Amino acid sequence: MSIWDRIKSGDLADPHTLLGATLYAVVFILIAWLAGRALRLAVQRVLANDKHDIVDRTAVNFLAQLTRFGVYVFAFISYAHLVPALSNLGKAWLAGVGVFSVIVGLAAQSTFGNLIAGISLLIYRPFNLGDRLQVTAPTGLETGTVESLSLGYTLLRTDDNRRVVIPNSVMASQTTVNLTVADRRALCLVAIGISYEADIDKARAILLELAGKNPRAQRVIDCPVTQLSSAGVVLTLEAWCPDTSTAGLLKSDLLEQAKKGFAAEGIKIS
Repeated sequence: MSIWDRIKSGDLADPHTLLGATLYAVVFILIAWLAGRALRLAVQRVLANDKHDIVDRTAVNFLAQLTRFGVYVFAFISYAHLVPALSNLGKAWLAGVGVFSVIVGLAAQSTFGNLIAGISLLIYRPFNLGDRLQVTAPTGLETGTVESLSLGYTLLRTDDNRRVVIPNSVMASQTTVNLTVADRRALCLVAIGISYEADIDKARAILLELAGKNPRAQRVIDCPVTQLSSAGVVLTLEAWCPDTSTAGLLKSDLLEQAKKGFAAEGIKIS
């Protein structure tokens, strides 16, 4: 029988036949793909038009992934109910569902754990996209910016452009330091040791002057003596900076400038 004859006989629209079941499978896959693509484009358009960061990008991206997954699951369930062969097969397997569920649950324990942890991260919001975090990884303490929060993993981009992929279950259970909070300022501490013979007041004045002239310092707090050692006296300059990266740059500037300033005034660094 030709394709045209099968169309006239209604085989293509009959899910009881192999041809009809195949056609419905293609239709359901196409509908699910189009729905997922439309959802992704809608999310991209919403985020692109959000110029004032009114929309929570972390929540929108996470829920979009969850919804797309749900679309494919719904399409498969609908297809299974439509095709009698799959429906009858499902009834035959009903007796073994309990054992099968236990096996799947044990095999996918980490996957489901990451999914549930991702939902908890979305609800409790310990961090957002773009936040700088300090986390404990196999390589040690890592600092990076949150690039994405997916159904299973959180992706951090480090300052040296590496990608640290952390399971959501680990992110939800470990202690994480969020360096990006409402107050993004960071305290810059610059400790410099001088000999006991050096003039402490002059050294302090030089450090305060250098910090006061540096545009990276928002506010200079003080420069107290913080330690007495066998080598000499330690002065620690304290200054607020806009963020942690600026604080690191300010510290480098002041260490270099203090070396030159102390040498010009005859102050010996210990």
